[in-house]
Amino acid sequence: MTRGSNTMLLLAFATALAACATVDNDAASARRPAAVPATTAKPAPPNPAEIAANELGFVPVLMYHQITANPAGEYDQTPAEFRDELERLYREGYRPVTAAQYISGDIDLPAGTHPVVLTFDDSTGSQLAFTDTGAVAPDTAAGILAEFGARYPDFRPVATFYVNNEPFGADPRALPWLVSNGHEIGAHTADHANLASLDADGVQRELVQNVRAVTTAAPGVAVRTMALPLGIHPRDHALATAGSWDGTPYRFDAVMLVGSNPAPAPYAAVDPGGVPRIRSGRGTVPFDSGYWLDWLAANPDQRYTADGDPARISFTRQRATELDARWLDRANPY
Repeated sequence: MTRGSNTMLLLAFATALAACATVDNDAASARRPAAVPATTAKPAPPNPAEIAANELGFVPVLMYHQITANPAGEYDQTPAEFRDELERLYREGYRPVTAAQYISGDIDLPAGTHPVVLTFDDSTGSQLAFTDTGAVAPDTAAGILAEFGARYPDFRPVATFYVNNEPFGADPRALPWLVSNGHEIGAHTADHANLASLDADGVQRELVQNVRAVTTAAPGVAVRTMALPLGIHPRDHALATAGSWDGTPYRFDAVMLVGSNPAPAPYAAVDPGGVPRIRSGRGTVPFDSGYWLDWLAANPDQRYTADGDPARISFTRQRATELDARWLDRANPY
């Protein structure tokens, strides 16, 4: 073969390789997934002044006991009353947070909405029970909350349940169900004891045994808040917050009272050893949830209104002296 022939063959071979490369590149491009469009950035929160943000305002912490068709105590409600109260809270812009989130200042709510804490004492079957199929019973407190959250997805239907030992009829499904559905489990003593009637050892035993029962039934749960049975402190108030018994310590971020007014903002002058709660009861009772929700509606400047940015605490400059010094690095006066 001549030199010219060799040259022609090499050129033909190079041309063929280039064509193959083009085909391979086209095929590879076809196999590659299409470019994913950039995620739309979350809109910036509004100017706090435009929505009258006030993150130093009062927070309603509502206290419930039985949710039953036949209320026996003044702190009990019918399922219909509880549903009506949830409708009012939603309509007026309230969104639930747990007691632990409240006391720690972990409040991340849409701009213009207001936090509310829903708490349930005594861990009764009217608060949580299961049907024969294993579903949560629809007219229990937990069932009504789940139903409400399904209807209003932006409500986040979470609550804090203050439980005694053998809660909810000692059903082993109960505490894991609460945890998996975003609820908080708090302490309410082992036997619903009047803590003022016990010596220091007895107080600490009641609380340690209660915490042990919760963490055994729901491994990994941290019991961060407690509610005083009957609203009564032990003689040494400090033992309601921290102590130890039989080698097991306990410490709570907040101790909840029985009544009877809205709680200060977590960034203001709140006493973690005695957080007030508002009772919700059968019909209308003095200074109940209806009374205080009416008061907050009539005095919107006194109500906690979120600014939409959990990294800052917004309030008018006139209220600057109300901010606890621990939160100065997040202050956003306007």
